[in-house]
Amino acid sequence: MSTPAVVPPHAPAAEARERLGAIDVGSNSIRLVVAEYDPSSGLTIIDEVKEQPRLAAGLATTGRLDEAAIQRAYETLRRMREVCQRRGVRRLNAVATAAVREAENGEDFTNLVREELEIPLRIIDADHEASLSYRSVAHHFKLEGGRTIVADIGGGSLELIGAVDGLVEYSTSLPFGAVRATEMYLPGKREMHKEISTLRGQVRKRLRRAFPGKEWIGATIIGSGGTFTNLGRMAAARRGSSPANPVHGLTVKAAEVEHLVEWLGHMTPEQRNRVAGLNPQRADIIVAGLAVTASILDWVEARELTISAYGLREGLLLEMVGDDAVPIAVDPLRLIREFVERCHGDRRHVEHVRLLSLQLFDQLAGELGCEPSERPLLEAAALLHDVGQMVSYRKHHLHSYQLIMHAERLNLDPHQRTIVALLSRYHRRRGPRKKHEEFAALEQKDKLMVRRLAGILRVADGLDRGHTATVESLATETGRSRLTITAIPRLAGADLSLECWSASQKADVLETVLGRTITITPG
Repeated sequence: MSTPAVVPPHAPAAEARERLGAIDVGSNSIRLVVAEYDPSSGLTIIDEVKEQPRLAAGLATTGRLDEAAIQRAYETLRRMREVCQRRGVRRLNAVATAAVREAENGEDFTNLVREELEIPLRIIDADHEASLSYRSVAHHFKLEGGRTIVADIGGGSLELIGAVDGLVEYSTSLPFGAVRATEMYLPGKREMHKEISTLRGQVRKRLRRAFPGKEWIGATIIGSGGTFTNLGRMAAARRGSSPANPVHGLTVKAAEVEHLVEWLGHMTPEQRNRVAGLNPQRADIIVAGLAVTASILDWVEARELTISAYGLREGLLLEMVGDDAVPIAVDPLRLIREFVERCHGDRRHVEHVRLLSLQLFDQLAGELGCEPSERPLLEAAALLHDVGQMVSYRKHHLHSYQLIMHAERLNLDPHQRTIVALLSRYHRRRGPRKKHEEFAALEQKDKLMVRRLAGILRVADGLDRGHTATVESLATETGRSRLTITAIPRLAGADLSLECWSASQKADVLETVLGRTITITPG
């Protein structure tokens, strides 16, 4: 269980939503996440801080935490404590992992932090570390069906958790963290490709013991930690996307990993500093992290992996509030709803537009030629289409596009994000146009998808013009040259003239896509 932090007298009084803090003292990085917790709505992240004091530097050869590294970590934690005080954190959970756990003077370090900084830092064992990482991943991904391996590459260790149908069956900790593997296997004394080959051989040998038999072949791989997020950003940059885009949920092919290992392995750390998507602070350890990643993919014969931008610190938050308070079952729209909340959106309106959009999609999918995979994109856009009003109502559709493209935690891969952002842009005013640069850059199949989904969203938004959720359901009737949409009121006799008029004004895009005149009438 977590230990309550001592909150100084000048800290803000507790609010209706309790503020929690979680600190992960890792071998390479130290991370703080601050969240608000409400039993009815769960956790909402409000601040994050990350620094890289590299506690594990030199540990592999000396067995002790270096004094300079201790001082860097101490100053980092002091600053994080100040952030917690300013943010009004009432409970703080802080843990130390592989580097502190294995160092001869690890206990001395945690005692120093507890006594001088009043941060309740505790050392956790490898099993607990793995379970926290898995809890975070399970909260954000559906793990039911088949086998999943969650890999968390830290600075000092590689944590592997094997799950079957969402239930943990196996976990192990291997000494292949990015910092440790660099110091032990890539010291630069031989040609880099030979050192990489030695490292990968050692990883394969340990994986053979850790996962005997063939039952894990073909398992889904989900990667957590800085190695994986940097991998995602580099892969995005090489694909022509912005490396600044969030990478949570991004899929990276095994071939891409292999190419990056070879490419970066031929560079000096100074040359790697200039690689798009790579944090310069990881330039000297990224090759080791990617070599370990490639070895995992090769061992289970996986063609790809999925990146989780969440890690042990989110697992700490979940541990603090308890599984009963925040179900592990994933709401795929939770992060999107949290973003709408942060943008002060009208939740009643966007949730209603979501329902109306899905009704139209389900009834018109055949006529429009929609694929099932398009439905969640429409659903996300319906929730996000008005977030731009936080900036200004005027041209808020354009503001929505920009906010969605740059939001950090939406659980959308780059392609999905672009589609959802464009749908939100086209929910009002003029529809998709070839002269619009972002739309023109899409492949033809995506242009068609944006047109048909934007057409649905525009009509659904018009049907809640007054933000009153007066229209309860819709019925459609398709003729040779006409589509009739009947709006059925929530209350018998309700006046739907505003809603039907507004939806008719916005039906132009859907009319073009269907090739039919659209009539919208009250039922």
